[in-house]
Parts: sequence; C-alpha cells; structure tokens
Amino acid sequence: MRASIAAESVGIPSVSIVCEGFVGQASATGRGMGYDGLPLAVMAGHVDAQSTDTMLVNVRDVVVDQVVAGLTEPIAAAGDEIGEPAALDAVASGTFDELQRLFLKNGWSDGLPIVPPTRERVESFLAVSGHDPWRVLGVATSSGRDVTIWSIAVNAVMTGCDPMHMPILIAIAEILVDPQYGAEHSGNTTGADALIILAGPSAQGLGFNSRAGALRDGTHANTSVGRWLRLYLRNVFGFTTDAHDKATFGNTFRVVLTEDHDTLDDIGWPPLAGDFGFERNDDTVTMARMNSGAIVGSVFGSTPDEIVPYLADGLARISGWDLTHVFGLGIAQFRPLLVLSPILARTFADAGWSRADVQQAMFEHARIPAWRFEKLIGEWSNLTSGRRTLVQLAEEGHVPAVFAESGDPDRLVPIVTGANKIAIAVAGDPTRTNAYVFSNDGPHGDWTAKKIDFDYSQDLVCSI
Repeated sequence: MRASIAAESVGIPSVSIVCEGFVGQASATGRGMGYDGLPLAVMAGHVDAQSTDTMLVNVRDVVVDQVVAGLTEPIAAAGDEIGEPAALDAVASGTFDELQRLFLKNGWSDGLPIVPPTRERVESFLAVSGHDPWRVLGVATSSGRDVTIWSIAVNAVMTGCDPMHMPILIAIAEILVDPQYGAEHSGNTTGADALIILAGPSAQGLGFNSRAGALRDGTHANTSVGRWLRLYLRNVFGFTTDAHDKATFGNTFRVVLTEDHDTLDDIGWPPLAGDFGFERNDDTVTMARMNSGAIVGSVFGSTPDEIVPYLADGLARISGWDLTHVFGLGIAQFRPLLVLSPILARTFADAGWSRADVQQAMFEHARIPAWRFEKLIGEWSNLTSGRRTLVQLAEEGHVPAVFAESGDPDRLVPIVTGANKIAIAVAGDPTRTNAYVFSNDGPHGDWTAKKIDFDYSQDLVCSI
C-alpha cells in the first residue's frame, strides 16, 4: 500500500496486490494515510506456499482482471460513514459489569477488565500534570487518528496507570509517532511486540521494579504502563485482528523493563539509552519491537573471559530469520538485546571492562557458520532476492568485509554488522548470574529513545 500511496501522491494510478487475509489491513492502511478506497487485487492463497506454476496460474486467472479493473474503473466514492465520536461524547453508560461486556464486545479492551474512562476520571488524571488535553503529538499513520494528550489519558485510566506516570506515557507516544520507530509495522505477521526500557534516577521513586522479576507482571507500574501501550496501539492505532494486527501467533504485552540505575551508577556504565546520546542521569524511555527472547541461565565464571562465550552463544542462538535485517528486509538494521543481571555487569566492570568492551566481545564471539546465515536470509525464508552468498554481498558493499574473510561455508560470521549493534541493558535479581537475550525486528519498530520531561506542564497556562 505504501508504494501505491507514493504513486498516487504524484498522480500515477495504482493497484496493490495483497494476499488473502490482508484486505482489511490494506484498506485500513490506505485510509490511515489519507487515501481511502484505493484499488486492491487479491492473490489466492499465500505465495510462499505455492509452486511457481500454481502462482502463475493464480496471477493469470485471478489477479490480472482485478488489476485491469483497478486501473480503468473509477474509484468508488466513500460511503456516508458515521464518524467517530468526539473526545467528550458519552458513548456508553451502565453498571461496571455492563461496561466490561460492552467494551469486550466492541473490541475496546484487551480482554482484561478495565477501569471505565469516565470524563471525571480522565480529567482528574490529567490535572496532576497540567497538560493541555487537546494537544496533538502527531498522527497514527495506521489509522489516521490524532495522538492526543486526552487519548493517552483515556487509555491510561482504562489500564489503571498512576497519574504520575503520564510523562512516561507521553514519551512512549512520542516514540510511536516518530518515523524512526515505524509504529505502522506493529501488526506484522511474525508478531513481534514492543519492549519498553525505562532508565534514570526517577524510576524507583515512581514504583518501577528493576530487580528480581524485572520482566514479570506483578509490579503495578511496570505492568500498567506495559499494558497501556498494547491498549493504545489497539484503540488509537487500530491494531486489531480485523484491521492491522496480522500476527500469526503474537505474544502477550510486555511489562516495562527498568534498568538498575544504582548498579549502573556504581559501576560507571551508561544505560542502553546512552547508545542514543543520553547521559547516565537522564530519565529516558527506549523502545524496540522484539520477536522472541530466551534465558541464558546459570552463567558460570568469575572473569569476563569465562562468561563471554556463553553470553555470546545465547545471542547467536536467538538469531534466526531476523538476520534478514542484516541484509534483505533491511541493511545493517538487526540489533539484538542482551540483558545482564547486575552481578554479571559487575563482573565485567570489576575487571575494568566498559559497556563498549562488552559490546565488542559479543560482536567477536556471537557468530554462526556462514552457510547457516545464508540459508536463514535466502533459502529457509523467502525474504532476500537472488540468494546471493555473503562473499557476493560483501563484494557488492552490502555487508562488511568481515562476512567474507574466506569462501569456507563453515567459517564463523557475525550476527550483526558492528559492535554498536549489540544492545545491552542491566536489570534483574542482583544475586543471580542469569542473562536474557532478545531478537529484534529491525526497522519494524526500530530502536528509538526519548527523554522524559517530569516538569509540570505549562500547556494550559500558555493557552490561557
């Protein structure tokens, strides 16, 4: 659809070819980008599961006529649709139980009980921060809806967030409307889900847990803010199964991962947001979408040299088709995450290692055979054209020379294009030698960081 929109914007008629099951998503994407009713041609079945002969028959017998019709027939005018209610319109009333059933029926909740977002509750929530409820932070390109302070607060009330978390929610919303992040990809078929990483001196005082059970629900702040993101993507960005959310399996929402500020301060390391220009004492939110994760349990060793191979093996094990973000779906955009427990981070720091030293060690040790890398990006997944070898890709300048130091298919090659592509965070039980690794989804929810502004807003004062 985005290619069609680019063509239509300069006056070139287009037809988008989509597979079965994606008609609703394609239509919603066009509508969200301001091009409602763009012609579609629907391909029977899924192209990756068809032989070439079958696919050619389907194109000839099914798709061609739709393409011709889409290019030659006028676009049907949009019907007189009932517009969405205004922010202060009351669209439902009833008892608590009646409202729960209504929200579930209409898809306005995530399947869990919600706090009814009455006008009084939302206004009370906003009163703490002083923000102008009608301020627009940007547009959700997947739905065309404005991202407003009011809508942020409505969904925050629904998930039970505390009013003092509003500055964090605003920073997350700023990430969602930042083109760098690419929120429009939040419903792709592999089902990656966003991980919010909070860092800075204010986190602990706001009730966020950075220690034992750092990735588990149960702490109100971590859980409610993490749930807010999923609900906001659903209600404002339109990521529901009948519109944009096409996850084949998907995951539950992820709680906020909070970095251990005291440990970072003690060992002199910057948080993950340091990779994006922020300082250790900045309050920040960093976010990316993760495909999958795995524990690296019971890391044994008292020196960096002893523990590096196991940690690197975890990063290598978690990396699969995602390597098409090294080359294929993207170039040099794969950036996996290593979460170190505080005791592991201290093991490195006590030996004089900086965070950058750990990144370099992971780059040098997290490697897989070249033949496996090539199969993952060009044979086992149909996401890279030409099925070129890494040597060919290096010769063409698509990957660094380190991927082509020989032609031996068993040679070990990196999983990323440079040490700075290994993201590192510090959190978890400070008495346990465990780590966690995540494989990220490249530019489909790319790493983006924002500073959190906890100052009382002057929005309303300025507007008066």
